[in-house]
Formats: sequence, structure tokens, C-alpha cells
Amino acid sequence: MKRTVPRSTLKNLVKKHKPQLRLGGNTDLLVHLNFLLFLFRLAEEARTKAIEEKSKIIKYEHVVSSAKVIILTFFLESYFNFVVI
Repeated sequence: MKRTVPRSTLKNLVKKHKPQLRLGGNTDLLVHLNFLLFLFRLAEEARTKAIEEKSKIIKYEHVVSSAKVIILTFFLESYFNFVVI
């Protein structure tokens, strides 16, 4: 798989925000996979919103409202997984 972002750039970004973290060998691939999963979920949610509004075209409003829902569910899932464990 071709790396889209150089490993050193990714490492510098993580170190800038979280200096105490150490990166494994395949971190860049995991970040890329996570990004692809987010895009897939965003596209599916936006398509669902467009169908609900009987629109044949996915518009900017569908994507924005879908992004809000996805980000909110991500934070809620992360919070409750953290609290339960």
C-alpha cells in the first residue's frame, strides 16, 4: 500500500500534540485505514440523509449534518467505552 503522508510528517504531528506517545511500526497505515473508514461512514450517512430528503444528489448540507452525527457518536462511544472499562 502506498503511503500518502510521509512517516516523518505523521510522527512530527503526533509528537506535537502528544509528546508522551510512542509510535509503532505500522501507525501510518492504521491512521490511513481509520481515515478511509471515516470517509466510508460519512458517505453512507450522507447518502442516507439525501434519500430521507428525497434528493437524488448528495448536497453540502447532507455531508455537514452527517459529519456532526458521526463525530458525536464517535465521542459518545469513546466516552462510554472509557467509563465502562
